[in-house]
Amino acid sequence: MKNYFNIIPAFVLVLVLFSCEAISQKKSDVRKVKLTAPQGKAIAAFAEGCFWCSEHIFEAVVGVDSAISGYAGGNVPNPTYDLVNTETTGHAETVLVYYNPKVISYGELCKVFFASHDPTTPNQQGPDRGSSYRSILFYNGEVEKAAAQQAVKDATNSGRFKKSIVTELKPMTEFYRAEGYHQDYIEHNPNQGYVRAVSIPRFQLFKKTYKGKLKL
Repeated sequence: MKNYFNIIPAFVLVLVLFSCEAISQKKSDVRKVKLTAPQGKAIAAFAEGCFWCSEHIFEAVVGVDSAISGYAGGNVPNPTYDLVNTETTGHAETVLVYYNPKVISYGELCKVFFASHDPTTPNQQGPDRGSSYRSILFYNGEVEKAAAQQAVKDATNSGRFKKSIVTELKPMTEFYRAEGYHQDYIEHNPNQGYVRAVSIPRFQLFKKTYKGKLKL
């Protein structure tokens, strides 16, 4: 897969300080989210680098109702953005996706996952580096675990990736909603430097790569 990072001019990256980690607000309203979907809906979680980008991507897919930016996969309760960025909590930036299983399946969401990031770069997505940006497929139960394993095999056999896939498979046990200013960040900050230099090019590349149905 073509790395979206390669298409970003170097001088633009200097302007955005190489990482969405450069932006932080001290106010914390992090909260644990119950992993219970509304009636007739389902939930799934994915970690694939900066959650601003991931949230924007998944919400563009037909069948997805909404996505929440947050933290998962670690061992520290109620983590803040600043704490997660110390790379000591075990958490990764993650999106919790609410979707209609009659319209889109968990397996199809896994295809969105592999079409929207580079799963071959350990602890890195584009300019963002650290374990909080690692690639993780979360699953609920044995059926989703099997689907996740199959998705990894399919992505490996697709020929799109020259290097080995390093995506982790983890059971979904806890999810913490990130601070309010992270939610729908791209929608509220379309002209922010990182969004223009990294998020939007990543989204445009996803639209060229993904073969499923999009709202746009």
